[in-house]
Amino acid sequence: MKNHEFQDVSKLGFGLMRLPEKNGEIDYDHVCRMIDRYMDAGFNYFDTAYVYHSGKSESAVKECLVKRYPRERFHLATKLPVWCMKSKDDRDRIFHEQLERTGAEYFDFYLLHSLEDGNNYNSYEEFDCFNWGIRKKQEGKIKHFGFSYHGTPELLEVILDKHPEIEFVQIQLNYADWKNPIVHSGKLYEILTRRNIPMIIMEPVKGGTLAALMPELEAKLKAERPDASIASWALRFAGSLDGIITILSGMSNDAQMLDNLNTFTNFEPLSDREKKLIEEVNEVMFNSSLIGCTACRYCCDGCPSQINIPEIFRVLNTIRLYGEEWRSSNVYQGLTKNSGKAKDCIACGQCEGVCPQHLSIIELLQEASGHLDQE
Repeated sequence: MKNHEFQDVSKLGFGLMRLPEKNGEIDYDHVCRMIDRYMDAGFNYFDTAYVYHSGKSESAVKECLVKRYPRERFHLATKLPVWCMKSKDDRDRIFHEQLERTGAEYFDFYLLHSLEDGNNYNSYEEFDCFNWGIRKKQEGKIKHFGFSYHGTPELLEVILDKHPEIEFVQIQLNYADWKNPIVHSGKLYEILTRRNIPMIIMEPVKGGTLAALMPELEAKLKAERPDASIASWALRFAGSLDGIITILSGMSNDAQMLDNLNTFTNFEPLSDREKKLIEEVNEVMFNSSLIGCTACRYCCDGCPSQINIPEIFRVLNTIRLYGEEWRSSNVYQGLTKNSGKAKDCIACGQCEGVCPQHLSIIELLQEASGHLDQE
């Protein structure tokens, strides 16, 4: 695995998709404190994107990171979203906007955002984004060029055959998705390993799903490591694999930050016994009925009814697992006080068109409404 040129990248990456907010805006003071703690612990990789926090994540990078630390002290990644483009001219328009937003002068890692089967990949080819990325690298505006991926193993092989210039690929990988027939974590990892292509890992805790398991599964893990958090098992699973540049965690609060720093400071790979335990946990989870939402919130930005879809699915998962409709209903009433309810879905399909997990969101909202919108 050609990872030698990435050796100065920290094993834990700070994902800037789920930043803490205050009064509906990113809480810059809080983000600054989190970045300081992360940097003080010796970590240095930050991942943002043009669309995160409706475009405000990149601006937070400027105020909380770029203005406060020497540029050589950190690695910064961002992404080009083809769904925000109408022509080739939009490549440079968006890129210059990103440079202005972040104030970074250049990007250490630059990705074509969310390649998958169908329109996304076809549009990147139509707008000649791969050759454009190479030119940006030649201009010194990009150090490393790659893409994030949510497609099939078959398409990944096609893309890599066609574009040997790609230096790395970012994939969703966690133990729950290792054999998932939609996400294909294990198969994608095998392809990239065989081709000697370094990886960046996203969703190692599956949007928080693997931070809290069914009680009997948590008991299994706690019996083995009483002082370790449930989330740390998922992070250590990803971190124990070869060929990984960094593992992104979308840390939203101080507790998550502290737990992740504890996990990756003096990192300890999974033992054979622990790997076996994860397999047992995964088998139970795979046969359960959890909704595989990672709370990326792509579905929310264009929702005409302003439905907080990920949070509603979190409530629905609780009902599916524990049957606690009364308590879940109270939570639901609070979270929908200033946003749309599940029953407000007009079935426009916008959400399903952008969901990286390919969830049947309309149908799931109908299920949620059946449980939670009863008068």
